[in-house]
Amino acid sequence: MRFLRRLVTLLTATMILGLLAIFALLVMRFSSEPTVALPSEITLPSGASASAFTQGPDWYAVVTTDNQILIFDRATGQLRQTVQIKP
Repeated sequence: MRFLRRLVTLLTATMILGLLAIFALLVMRFSSEPTVALPSEITLPSGASASAFTQGPDWYAVVTTDNQILIFDRATGQLRQTVQIKP
């Protein structure tokens, strides 16, 4: 009987320590700064209105409301490519 009490106590302590470790890992993960910084300003062509944004290591893209994807160079901010989305 004493063995079972010790076993239950040990398993409870292990579970509590495991939950604390998971919580600490989540806090560390979500409190870190993003690895790729967002551009401070994006200049779109006249008449274009943004509806979505995504980015890669050396580029970022804006999806416009008129079904175009505008791909910009991260270093220069210049428009690299325009892709027309067909309905």
